[in-house]
Amino acid sequence: MTDIRANLERVRERVAKAAESAGRRPSAVLLIGVSKTVEVARIREAIEGGVPALGENRVQEAKEKVAEIGRPVPWHLIGHLQTNKVRDALEIFDVIHSLDRLDLARELDKRARARGRTVDALVEVNLAGEASKGGVAPDGLDELLHAVAAMSMVKVRGLMAIPPEAKEPDDSRVWFRALRKLGERHGFAELSMGMSGDFEVAIEEGATMVRVGTAIFGPRPPRPEPGPGQR
Repeated sequence: MTDIRANLERVRERVAKAAESAGRRPSAVLLIGVSKTVEVARIREAIEGGVPALGENRVQEAKEKVAEIGRPVPWHLIGHLQTNKVRDALEIFDVIHSLDRLDLARELDKRARARGRTVDALVEVNLAGEASKGGVAPDGLDELLHAVAAMSMVKVRGLMAIPPEAKEPDDSRVWFRALRKLGERHGFAELSMGMSGDFEVAIEEGATMVRVGTAIFGPRPPRPEPGPGQR
């Protein structure tokens, strides 16, 4: 059985060490425990162990968990968001990490206005132009940010990226550095980058949010293959 509290403490220590080695305060880095596919009992363990935030990839999965667990910590959406899921997403999540296109921004703005609340969002950037991943291309970032700036209910707090899969953590450094430079150019303080395999390098390059799943919760069970009509 995975000792989630012990894992969480080890991850906290690694976050602190990486921040201090870069001359930063550990408190400047938000640790987001990625709880996708993790059952509720184990998520509760992480909450009791002091995880400061939770991240989910799928709106429906998160909706079921929030209904059972409540909101003892902030919930972050770190996966792709379809426009038809925006209404539910705004009821569940405190921060949206995956704003990546204009039609999504418009839907967020419309739904947020109806709810009377602003949306804290990060713009996801597809740094390497990978077709399998979401995110706005770096050369399209200016246009998207300009359009979103005119929306009163969507507040862009920073940028997010998922770099290409790397053999070694240090191989991701070039991508983290690229996102940091984009953030600096646009005056953003928040950078969501780094996962279980490379979060220390991300912190060294300026991450203010790291998304850590397996290092806290252990290996994820494989997702079942979808049946007919579910693909």
